[in-house]
Amino acid sequence: MSSRCLSVFLAVAFAGVMQARTLRVCAAPDNLPFSNRTSEGFDNKIAELLANVLQASLAYTWIEDSKAEASRSLASGACDVLTGVPSALDDVAATEPYYRSSYVFVSRGTLGITSLLDDRLAQLRIGINVVGNDYAPPAAALARRGITQNIVSFPLAEPHKIVDAVDNGEVDLAIVWGPVAGYFAKSARHPVTLTPVSPPAFMGIPFTFQISMAVRKNDTELRDELNRALAQNGRAIKAVLTEYGVPQIQ
Repeated sequence: MSSRCLSVFLAVAFAGVMQARTLRVCAAPDNLPFSNRTSEGFDNKIAELLANVLQASLAYTWIEDSKAEASRSLASGACDVLTGVPSALDDVAATEPYYRSSYVFVSRGTLGITSLLDDRLAQLRIGINVVGNDYAPPAAALARRGITQNIVSFPLAEPHKIVDAVDNGEVDLAIVWGPVAGYFAKSARHPVTLTPVSPPAFMGIPFTFQISMAVRKNDTELRDELNRALAQNGRAIKAVLTEYGVPQIQ
């Protein structure tokens, strides 16, 4: 075989190997603004960016939206990558964070509430999501201050409802995870203000989180590849997050 033919053969063979690679991602099938089956979420868009950089096709394994289910799916080999996990998640190898966000106060107009220690909270109807059998973390700070009677619960499975309740005046204020609040506030009928919750933690409970992708604990090669891809596409990723209204904390 001539050197020219050999070069062509190797190039074709290499291209075939690259095309055969698949980035297998575990994600929730109905969890906007993060992901869904029709790839409308911002984590879908970011996964597509990374797959392109890695010259891989993208395949999803749809799982329940819970940390336990995500970790089990990764460990069992059902997928190779998790999207949108806290950087401190145990039993995985997390990438560098691709965004940092916080819980936010959601209000109509400019209510001016910026702190969980604000005395006015005791006089307001406050919407908070229920996560499983418990409230979202900011509720612990309110409970510690004796503010429980005016809390209105909203199921996390229907994330738009808590922002709708602010929009239509059902509650005076809501405390919502930033990406959820930002996405659904974009379609509100009235001007809606998002204000990051302060302090960023209360009695050891954090309200601000760094978010990463994750791979199996021993798959440091894929983690390092993803880190390089995240770094190379930082501006594009930030643009996606901005488009979806994600509050980004520096």
